[in-house]
Amino acid sequence: MKLILSLAVLAALTLNAASQDFRELIRISDPTIALNNIRIIDGTGSAPLEGQTIVISGGTIRSIAPTVSAAIPPGARVLDLTGYTVVPGLVGMHNHLFFPEGGNPPIYSDMPISFPRLYLALGVTTIRTTGSVTPYTDLEVKKRIDAGRMIGPKMHITAPYLEGKGAFTPVMRELTGVEDARRMVNFWADQGATSFKAYMNISRAELRAAVEEAHKRKLKVTGHLCSVTYKEAADIGIDNLEHGLMASTDFVANKQADVCPQGGSASLLNLDINSAAAQETIKKLVEKKVAITSTLPVFEASAPITQTGIGAASAVLNPRMLNTMSVDARNRYLTNRARIPSTAPTAVLVRKSMDFERAFVRAGGLLIAGLDPTGNGGVVAGFGDHREVELLVEAGFTPLEAIKIATLNGAIFLGEDSRIGSVAVGKQADLMVIKGNPAVNIADIEKVEIVFKDGVGWDSERLIDSVRGFVGIR
Repeated sequence: MKLILSLAVLAALTLNAASQDFRELIRISDPTIALNNIRIIDGTGSAPLEGQTIVISGGTIRSIAPTVSAAIPPGARVLDLTGYTVVPGLVGMHNHLFFPEGGNPPIYSDMPISFPRLYLALGVTTIRTTGSVTPYTDLEVKKRIDAGRMIGPKMHITAPYLEGKGAFTPVMRELTGVEDARRMVNFWADQGATSFKAYMNISRAELRAAVEEAHKRKLKVTGHLCSVTYKEAADIGIDNLEHGLMASTDFVANKQADVCPQGGSASLLNLDINSAAAQETIKKLVEKKVAITSTLPVFEASAPITQTGIGAASAVLNPRMLNTMSVDARNRYLTNRARIPSTAPTAVLVRKSMDFERAFVRAGGLLIAGLDPTGNGGVVAGFGDHREVELLVEAGFTPLEAIKIATLNGAIFLGEDSRIGSVAVGKQADLMVIKGNPAVNIADIEKVEIVFKDGVGWDSERLIDSVRGFVGIR
């Protein structure tokens, strides 16, 4: 019944939105557009370019040149963007279309209307869903966005979770063995999924089978692991691991094979990132070319409130974010927050994961970024993506490095870097126009005013307003 209701709501809202053809949410859609006097942070880690003009036509960046010498085509719509910065659209690599409802066991609800709009509104122009609880909804939302019938980012769909026996939520089906893992990969690849996610109780044999089948089809597998260690997964051939250090059980004493142990967090609290054990794990991941996804906001949401840094009130109690939530969703989150003891070690664990991510990058690893809108309900599409970039800077990356991690690195992992991920001539015009300079003050990344997707400039605030109060409902 819940699936039927969800699809009915989706159909009604899609048809209503299509009848309005979205014009009230678009800031600029002229055939040729010139962004004048703008600062460019191109996503490669290079220093910003000041006083530039970007010409967009046909959904593509046609030219980039200093404004004083730029050739602007006749009839182009010219925007004077003095004081603004353009950044590549974010490439969200752990960006679900669902949200926690709470309960015991926990349940998750589809957000097929609010989340796609919020991702786009806040500059996330490409996402990987990185685990699905309603895969047909995700696939249909992608089709409708691609056809112009819904609003949202470009989507790479991850199949339902590959979970073993012991799933903590009934929205995840449990695998029955190796052949079941093979069947599941091939079935969902046939439906249009382009990646797979192994979960906490999968066995090594099931993971190996899933990786083998996915790789036959040139598709990738990531994992939020527990029963399988990071080094074991790397040897099996996994392509990506989620949540930085936080899901690693490599350092649990006397860990049993294929068993998700107790004490994972305690083992991380006591871990020295410079120790031989930690460095050996990092070396293994880099050698095997396993990417790591940083998802710091989902853990920060459970940290005690501070004035600055990890758990900053301005982030975990962001009024703009809270106003997108339904009354019930907001109350659930605030209730969950009130239960967090001031002595909770979450901030220490987040800092440890930050140190691990920096060490991984120093060793030559590919770090990518997402928000993971799950946990205690305090991470919302788009807003969490901005916070992830800010927390990467808190971790010790420069603003330019953090932006590269959240843009070009994700595009590289997806094999899309010839089209997206950086600001360059010939690439798709997927861009964020920001008031201010995030190279100097990373918090300016929150000041998005226009988001270009394929050359169409969407109004950020209008998109947010269009789903105010929807998060937690649809």
